[in-house]
Amino acid sequence: MLKTGFTETPHGRISWVDTGGEGPVVLLIHGNSSCKEIFGRQLVSELGLSYRMIAFDLPGHGQSSDAPDPEKTYSIHGYADAAMALLAAFGVKRAVVVGWSLGGHAALELLERWPGTVAAWITGTPPAGAADMGDAFIPSEHMGLTFKDSFTDEEAAIYAQETVGASVDLHPWMIDACKRADGRFRPLMLQSVAAGLDVDGRMVAETALQPLAVVSGSEEPFVSNAFLRTVDYRNLWDGKVHILDGLAHMPFWEAPEIVNPLLGRFLDEVTG
Repeated sequence: MLKTGFTETPHGRISWVDTGGEGPVVLLIHGNSSCKEIFGRQLVSELGLSYRMIAFDLPGHGQSSDAPDPEKTYSIHGYADAAMALLAAFGVKRAVVVGWSLGGHAALELLERWPGTVAAWITGTPPAGAADMGDAFIPSEHMGLTFKDSFTDEEAAIYAQETVGASVDLHPWMIDACKRADGRFRPLMLQSVAAGLDVDGRMVAETALQPLAVVSGSEEPFVSNAFLRTVDYRNLWDGKVHILDGLAHMPFWEAPEIVNPLLGRFLDEVTG
């Protein structure tokens, strides 16, 4: 049975869900202008019973509060700090980190900075440094929304649809999550990236000893799959980047029947 609650941290009041599974801890980190419910098809699956899966709303997202100090929290490294604060409040010393999109960048931060990171899985995330940005991302008509400080209702619907996949049914709560997000975080996040305040994702991928799974959809609209194959990974799980045929930016929601067995094998192998 899923447990839900709130935890006070220096980054605000964090809303979370905990499957209470019997196995090792798996921390799930969602993407830009989304919420923890995006992992629903993993939380209520056999994975949630086999592992203690914890998903949470990033500060300024979902049911979590806005950050009390936006400049401290609204960045990739600030979101990693919030994740570490939540894990500390739970008394969790070790965890596998699963990150999607923005959450994948936070997962790379944890891989570098949190000693308890057993392994990391990133989806919709290029492990890129500042010099890689032109190659790592695909220019798109709506890419500018990623860093826009406010969304109209139309823009929220557009962004939600692009993140879930053009051919995937959009649920109203996905649009609501985009509209709810504290828009201050988007430009502040860009400022942090531009200033080089976050870890170099490529450096992490090329030096981290822990296993790193890199998973992408063949129809990924934002991340260059060609770039993913240029990284000289230190410990790439399965020895390859997994490109899932026909899937887009959110394959774990779009096709859990494909992703969950793959994620389950990853978790079994890195925690076994």
